[in-house]
Amino acid sequence: MIRLTIDGEPIEVQEGRTLLEACREHDIPIPTLCYHPALKPYGACRLCVVELDHPSGSSKLVASCVHPCEEGAVVRTNSEAVKRNRRVTAELLLAGAFDAPEIVALAKGLGVEEPRFRMEESESCVLCGLCVRACDEIVGVRAISLIHRGMAKKVATPFEISSATCIGCGTCVLICPTGRLKLSDVTGYRGVHPWDNTFHRLYCRVCDDEDLRETRLQEATDLIADMEASE
Repeated sequence: MIRLTIDGEPIEVQEGRTLLEACREHDIPIPTLCYHPALKPYGACRLCVVELDHPSGSSKLVASCVHPCEEGAVVRTNSEAVKRNRRVTAELLLAGAFDAPEIVALAKGLGVEEPRFRMEESESCVLCGLCVRACDEIVGVRAISLIHRGMAKKVATPFEISSATCIGCGTCVLICPTGRLKLSDVTGYRGVHPWDNTFHRLYCRVCDDEDLRETRLQEATDLIADMEASE
């Protein structure tokens, strides 16, 4: 077991746990966006930052979803530095996804009612990578990816050509936190991503039956709901 202190309370956790997992196991709230228990930690959104004290007396902000618990660590999850950093991150997310209910609610919970600026066109996609990672780690087909860099970065098929590997399972739609992807987009032979017509759907022979396909979609919906409820 590893012994550490979080918000002044000494706790013990099993080896291999991240700070986020330790906090959740002890009912300490930490906001997240790119984290999902069914996926490997990614550390993209930075909403889960906590302040970690160093023996030298200095401190630093770390992403709790990817930082391992260390013996004797002293962690603060709600310091002024942490709250300030989270508010800035939430405002940046809200600037590009001001019409996404989950982002609006998340930002409001952190004290950000309205961003001081907005992107000219809101795409709602916040590049959390959940859809890409789910397609890779859960479905195992890697039909989509994060492509380009900087302001041009987006979710699309590799080389932005039609995907021959997409089976239309809808996992990317179900896991999207902004609502940019809809379940209705996986009920017919249309592109999964409405903003990118280069991504076309292919159903596997097993799911080509409409009734069976609806059953599979419902099973996937229930599975993700169960995982989120167990957090």
